[in-house]
Amino acid sequence: MEKHLNIGDSIKKFRELKNITRELMAAELGLSVSAYGNIERNKTDLTISRIQKIAEILEVDISQIMNFDAAQIFNISNNQLVQASVKTENMHIHTEEKYIAMLERENERLQKLVGEI
Repeated sequence: MEKHLNIGDSIKKFRELKNITRELMAAELGLSVSAYGNIERNKTDLTISRIQKIAEILEVDISQIMNFDAAQIFNISNNQLVQASVKTENMHIHTEEKYIAMLERENERLQKLVGEI
């Protein structure tokens, strides 16, 4: 049985992929860290305008948050999101090389998981 992500889970995944802290997200949204944490834990109902603001901060399209698909994120050869995300201007903390290494490790982990099925 496949587990479906909800919006808070999607936001958290993109935030982690972009190496953005909860503190930065909270500050950008004008929220306390605790209030922002409630968003990621799906304890807060979000308006479309709030989701749009989060998408802008994360530099992703709102539809990507609404329909998070890890397969799209980690399929580098077929996904423009990853190719665009690797560009230096989209990086917040890590250098391009560290980000690529992180994606390669995640790709290896996912391939091992698929192999176990």
